[in-house]
Amino acid sequence: MSAVAAPAQVDARATRRNANRELALLAVGIVAVLVAYTLLGFAQEGVVPPGLGAYGGALAALALAAHLVTRRFAPGADPCLLPVAFTLNGLGLVMVRRLDYADPEAALAPAQTIWTVLAVVAFCATLLFIRDHRSLDSFRYIIGIGALVFMLLPLLPGIGVEVNGARIWLRFAGFSIQPGEVAKIGLAIFFASYLAEKRELLSIATNRFGPFMVPPARAFGPVLATWLASLGVLIFQKDLGLSLLLFGMFVLLLYVATSRLIYVFGGALLFGAGAFLAWTTFAHVQRRIAIWLDPFADVEDAGFQLVQSLFALGTGGILGTGLGQGRPDFIPFVETDFIFSAFGEELGLLGTTALLLLFFLMSGRGFAIALRCRDDFGRLLAACLTIIFSLQVFVIVGGVTRLIPLTGLTLPFLSYGGSSLLTNYVLVALLLRISTAEQRTDVVAA
Repeated sequence: MSAVAAPAQVDARATRRNANRELALLAVGIVAVLVAYTLLGFAQEGVVPPGLGAYGGALAALALAAHLVTRRFAPGADPCLLPVAFTLNGLGLVMVRRLDYADPEAALAPAQTIWTVLAVVAFCATLLFIRDHRSLDSFRYIIGIGALVFMLLPLLPGIGVEVNGARIWLRFAGFSIQPGEVAKIGLAIFFASYLAEKRELLSIATNRFGPFMVPPARAFGPVLATWLASLGVLIFQKDLGLSLLLFGMFVLLLYVATSRLIYVFGGALLFGAGAFLAWTTFAHVQRRIAIWLDPFADVEDAGFQLVQSLFALGTGGILGTGLGQGRPDFIPFVETDFIFSAFGEELGLLGTTALLLLFFLMSGRGFAIALRCRDDFGRLLAACLTIIFSLQVFVIVGGVTRLIPLTGLTLPFLSYGGSSLLTNYVLVALLLRISTAEQRTDVVAA
C-alpha cells in the first residue's frame, strides 16, 4: 500500500515546493519594482514617493491573488513564469509613471494600472475555466475561424480606425483595442492542433527536389495559405508587425513539428518574395526600409523617432543616466514602440541586459514546458506560444536598435497598452496550464 502511495506523495511535495518557489520569486520581483519606484521618486521629487505603501500593497495583493489561483487550480505549474511576467509588468508600470512626470496630462500610469488589474483577472479566469489544455483541441476550427474574423474586424467601417498608417484598432464606447493581439492566441491554438494531427503527413519525404528528398507538394499548402494570409494583413491593414509574426510563428512551429529544414528554407523564400513585393508596391513599406537603411537622411521628419531612440541608447551608456534623469519624452510614442529605448537611456546597457535576461528566461522556460509535455497538441501549443513571445521581443528590440526595420509591435509586459498586456497574461496562463500536464499524468499513473 505504501509503495503505491509513494509517487503521489513525492508529487505533492514537488507541487508544494514549486508553489513556494513561485511565491518567493514573486516577493523578490515586487521588491525590485518598489526599489525602482523609490529611485524614481527620489529623482523627480527628492523624497520617497508618498504613494509607495499603497502602490506596494496593491502590487502585493495582485501578486498574491495570482499566486493563490495558480496554487489552487494549476498545482505543480512552472514556478518562474508568473514571477518573471509580474516583474516585467511592474517595471513597465514604473517607466510609464516616469513618462507621466515628463507629460502629466498624458496620465498613462492610472490607465495602465487598471489594465494590469484586468490582465491579472484574465490570467486567473484562464486558469479557472481551462482545466485541461487538451480541451482546446476539440474546438480548433471554431477558435481558428473566430481568430481570423477578430483579426479582420478593423477593416469594418465605423468601428475600425487607422492609427499612424495601420488599420489595426477597434474603437467603441471610448475604448480602443487591438484585436490582432487576441487573434494571435487563437491562431496559435489552431496551428498547434492542425500540425499535431498532420505532423506525420508533413514529415514524410516522398518526392525528390534536386539532391533533396522533400514532402509531397500538397504538404506545402498550409505554408502557402499562411503566407497569403500574412500578405493580406500587410496589404489591407498595413500591419507589418502582425504579418511578420503570423507567418514567422507558423513556419517555426512547422519546423518544430516535423524537424524538416525544407519548410524553413521554403518559408524564407516565400518571406523574401513577399517582402520584395511589398517593398516595390507599398509606400509605407518603402518608407520603413528607407528609415532603417539611413535614418539620418530625414532626421527632422521620417527618421526622427529612430534617431532619437539611437541617441537615447547612446546616452545611457553602460550604467545609464538613472531612473527619472533622462529625457525619454524626446522619442515620439516612447510608451509603446520605444519603451526599450527609455530603459536603455536611464538604466544603460546593464539594465537592458537584465531585462533581456528576464525575457530569455521566460522563453527558455516556455520551450522547456514544450519539451516536457507528453501530448503532441500541448507540446506544439507551448512551443507556438513561446515563439510568439520570443518573436515579439526580437522584432521590437531589433527595430529600436536598428538591427531590423521597425514593425510596430509592442514589447511584452513593458509597453503601454491594454490589449497586449491582457494577451500576454493569458499566454502565460496557458503555458502554466500546459506545465501542469506532467504532474497530472504522474498522479494518474500512481
